[in-house]
Amino acid sequence: MVTIFNIYSRSRIQYLICNPTRQPQLGPEPKVIEESPEIRNSLDMPPDQLHSTVLRQIADGTPYTAVDVFGPTVEFVSGPDDPDADFWVMRGVVPPGVTVPLHSHDDAEDFFILSGTQEMLTKSDQGLQWRDVNAGDYVHIPAGVPHALRNVSDEPAVELIITPARLGRFFQAIARPGATRPPTPDELSEFVAVATKYGYALGTPEQNAAVGIALSS
Repeated sequence: MVTIFNIYSRSRIQYLICNPTRQPQLGPEPKVIEESPEIRNSLDMPPDQLHSTVLRQIADGTPYTAVDVFGPTVEFVSGPDDPDADFWVMRGVVPPGVTVPLHSHDDAEDFFILSGTQEMLTKSDQGLQWRDVNAGDYVHIPAGVPHALRNVSDEPAVELIITPARLGRFFQAIARPGATRPPTPDELSEFVAVATKYGYALGTPEQNAAVGIALSS
């Protein structure tokens, strides 16, 4: 069962994310509270290299590099620099006209829509169905549930993607930094191999056609 909630009605939110290493200089300088050994010990604080990060107006962008993941782009907000991270957070952008075909994976995946609108193929008691999701909507995709998404609007759809670390590493493995062209046959073959490694199952052309997605040959 896929869950969709509308949390906020406005199209922009301020989002606080704990990030273990990176510290972009955003917003006014905070008031610094001196840490005494007693405070550190009593709060069981982590080592000095671990810090929190505040990203303001994340719908508009982040300080991190966007990489192509075969259509959409993602920016890794938290996870890659922390080997002990249980989950990764990414800012995803689905450009107008882009479709992510039918697929499933062994890990759950969550989306919080920051701006724009898109269609997501979700599973309910009635089977698979396309649903519009807009700014403020939250979508939970359980592990193993087939899903797809497409942006049929004329504006980019921006979302936060929250995944277990394993699925985050899959996105990192398929990333094409600086790519501005369609993938080559070799890149597509590599994508299929990486998908198999990470438990990411791709729908067949027939399965995609059954839900209204035409795959190019």
